[in-house]
Amino acid sequence: MQAIRNSMDRQLLQKAINGDTKAFHTLYAEFEPQLKSYLYRLLLDKNDINDLVQDTFARAIDKLASYQEKSSLKTWVFKIATRLAYDRLRDKARWSVTVLDKCKDFAHGNESLLANLKHTSAYSRYDIMEHIDCCFTCMSKTLPLEQQLVLMLKDVYEFKVKEIASIINKSVPAVKHILRFGRQSMIRIFDNRCSLINKKGACHQCSELNGWLNPAQKKQEDVARKALNAENRVNNEHLLKLREALVRSIDPLNMEGADLQDVFIQIGRKVEGEIEKMSYEREN
Repeated sequence: MQAIRNSMDRQLLQKAINGDTKAFHTLYAEFEPQLKSYLYRLLLDKNDINDLVQDTFARAIDKLASYQEKSSLKTWVFKIATRLAYDRLRDKARWSVTVLDKCKDFAHGNESLLANLKHTSAYSRYDIMEHIDCCFTCMSKTLPLEQQLVLMLKDVYEFKVKEIASIINKSVPAVKHILRFGRQSMIRIFDNRCSLINKKGACHQCSELNGWLNPAQKKQEDVARKALNAENRVNNEHLLKLREALVRSIDPLNMEGADLQDVFIQIGRKVEGEIEKMSYEREN
């Protein structure tokens, strides 16, 4: 069965290379949801995602005749999308590790925003696991851009190191180096901040938001603690892998609490945007 599928894909690919847009779209559609999810985690803006996906598709069609099959079509398209995303992100400041604290302070001081959160939560089921996913995405934006790209591509979207090297135009040893430092940074952030795995952690937003927006499911906090093996205090690398496995299982654009999470993300973008603006004004 797999051999038949591979043969059909080869035929479609050849048609696409020969200019058959419909054939290319059929192949593209197989990984488009992952591509959208990946770009959203990088840019955190739904409007930007739609534009970027369209730009990626258009550029891929335009350059398809030059595709030499040195990598899979998926890897090749992700390379195009990553370059476009990189152009939009390279001059933007990294997020701070205290972004969630700042978001909470900002929300509590903004009645219209609180009203919007409550209105959205009335139509969007809140799940603590989805908030862990959102937290992971926000914390990944505190990394240098290349570390964020490599971490997402390898640990969330499960590309091979060789494929990532092609996507970001780096050597395989360089990708391994970037990945190692990205993982170390994420481990350190979560170990110092997350109250689910460290009783001294500063961030309690998972439980606070769960109690406020979804009081009927307070037991989710205990479920999350057990899922992260907090009681057994397994090694930090394993805790990171557990978080990444959770993130892989969630589509941030189509999960049940997507609208609510988008409000949280918008707050984060606004808060970090204001900080970046103030920093620019001080420097100039």
